[in-house]
Amino acid sequence: MILFPRLVRARVAPDRTEAISNAKQIGLCLYEFEDEYGRYPDGSTRARVKADTATLLTLGDHSSNALFRQLIANGAKTEKIFWAKTATTSRRPDNIFTSDATALASGECAFSYIAGLASTDDPESPLIVCPLIPGTTRFDPKPFGGKAIIFRVDFSARFEPIDKSGNVIANGMPIFDPRQPFWKGKAPDIKYPE
Repeated sequence: MILFPRLVRARVAPDRTEAISNAKQIGLCLYEFEDEYGRYPDGSTRARVKADTATLLTLGDHSSNALFRQLIANGAKTEKIFWAKTATTSRRPDNIFTSDATALASGECAFSYIAGLASTDDPESPLIVCPLIPGTTRFDPKPFGGKAIIFRVDFSARFEPIDKSGNVIANGMPIFDPRQPFWKGKAPDIKYPE
């Protein structure tokens, strides 16, 4: 009876370690991207990235996969950093990103992304999160033992507890509540993985 909880923790720990490491790698790509384009990837950066890189990829803004393709076009050499073991990631990325059909294909990205931010925004603003249940502001507690990865604009990445309602709480309220000081009364533009 005592061994089962230890086995669960042992299995969750490597998945969490890989996920937070990957979030930090995405953060480095975002830093380089902002250095070049003045902000993190969003709809306003698509045309310039397309022109500057001559990428053949279609650069959309409807999902985190689509926006993270701008990072690939800008020089990210791997798709593997966008993966974490969750219920929605059906397969590990294959590092084939030469076409729209293969670049961060559906199921290869686990991270939700908050579009429209820059490093000049509130340092506490969440930028990359996982595992967010698609179409909601609630987190799935199963993949990481009741924890969520929150990567912020200040480039801090940490695991934070998910409450019984599926929320991560900050300042006494859910992290995506528009009343959070870092959202300034406006709902965040959450881009979910495909």
